[in-house]
Amino acid sequence: MSDTSLTIDNILAPELTLCRVPASSKKRVLETIAEQIHHQDEILSDTEIFSNLVSRERLGSTGIGQGIAIPHCRLEGLDRVIGVLMTLEESIDFDAIDNQPVDLVFALIVPKEATSEHLELLSQLAEKFNDNGFCEQLRQCQDAASLYQRMTAAS
Repeated sequence: MSDTSLTIDNILAPELTLCRVPASSKKRVLETIAEQIHHQDEILSDTEIFSNLVSRERLGSTGIGQGIAIPHCRLEGLDRVIGVLMTLEESIDFDAIDNQPVDLVFALIVPKEATSEHLELLSQLAEKFNDNGFCEQLRQCQDAASLYQRMTAAS
């Protein structure tokens, strides 16, 4: 796996792109992420994914500001990078650095040993989400198909 081939559009699957997800809390968002990944690949433990995401959040919120969060963690035994994109039905408190509620979430689950890839993807995501117009386009999407298309078209 080389850094150059790892882009958002080859880690995000349409099945893991969710639009207007009802979520009442940060914990519920992380549970939904873990459940969706497990639903796509039953070998992966939703409990382990959730636990790793929560552990990472304890180190500091992955809410990067302006209504965006990029929860991420490493997972033992994973052989690829998995992305999950969600817009939330309503903004929720995510302990973001700017104290603003979050309604746009991109989760990243990476293999335990994938360090440079992990950082490169986080950098790509941060750059995309730094574009307010792009974020507004994502928020306007009414369904998962258009959300997936919007996220991957700009890659």
